[in-house]
Amino acid sequence: MVPADGEKAVVVRDLERRFGSFVAVNRVSFEVEKGEIFGFLGPNGAGKSTTIRILCGILAPSGGTGTVAGFDIVREAEKIKAHIGYMSQKFSLYEDLTVEENINFYSGIYTIGEEKKKERKEWVLRMAGLEERRSTRTSLLAGGWKQRLALGCAILHEPPIIFLDEPTSGVDPISRRRFWDLIYELSGKGVTIFVTTHYMDEAEYCDRIGLIYRGELIALGTPEALKTEWMREDVLECVCDRPQEAMELIETVPGVKEVALFGKGLHAVVEKAETFQEIIRRRLIDNGYRVIGIEKIVPSLEDVFVSLIEARDRVEQAQAEVRK
Repeated sequence: MVPADGEKAVVVRDLERRFGSFVAVNRVSFEVEKGEIFGFLGPNGAGKSTTIRILCGILAPSGGTGTVAGFDIVREAEKIKAHIGYMSQKFSLYEDLTVEENINFYSGIYTIGEEKKKERKEWVLRMAGLEERRSTRTSLLAGGWKQRLALGCAILHEPPIIFLDEPTSGVDPISRRRFWDLIYELSGKGVTIFVTTHYMDEAEYCDRIGLIYRGELIALGTPEALKTEWMREDVLECVCDRPQEAMELIETVPGVKEVALFGKGLHAVVEKAETFQEIIRRRLIDNGYRVIGIEKIVPSLEDVFVSLIEARDRVEQAQAEVRK
């Protein structure tokens, strides 16, 4: 029986995980609503997988408290496992088994009754588009097929919460898009989705996002809120010839905090767009560049993430200088 826990699928307070002197997760706090698609966004090594393994009852925390589906992450880890689905980035499939044998195996793991087992197997095959490939050895499937099969195996027991750890890593863009269609479908049925990713475009699909960097949660909010409320600086989009060289030139302009290639143009992070728009235009023209356009834009999630990381690095650098 799942304990009553209001509308919160996941609650975490000051979560920590240390490996010796290394702090992988550093006092992280957040909540996830029931039926929400919650994205955990960050670079490799930021602490995403460690956090998700703690929430799945696979790894014990070093400190802090939390509940998943109303169960305590320290005292009731085994109960949590019965109420969640977990899909790792390696898909956790048995390559030597056929599609159908993998589904049968996981039906046994989740102790699904015989009557329900057949129904759920057919559902997975339909959902994954593998009805005609049920007898195919899993090792022969393309990445997108394996991905959908792994998701099906992870949710055979119809859990209310699904944890997906880098689920689209290594699959093609079309398979990624189809996979997200499945996530939306599950969320529409009230299933809570907790997904880790380092793809900025995927984060846009989430209801809310937590940005994690070096084990710390540095921002939390909807994609729109992160772009409009968390970004303190303005972003100028500069379109000109020779963008790679132009980037190096713009970086020398005093007051420009960050410049990055973005598509066919550049994104420059500045204090005030109105002040720097003409300064950058003049610097480029004076150095022989053809300027097609410079305008203030709504920052992308990538702009926000880079800006927050740069700010965090500057703070750490300043603290290090003080300690010397």
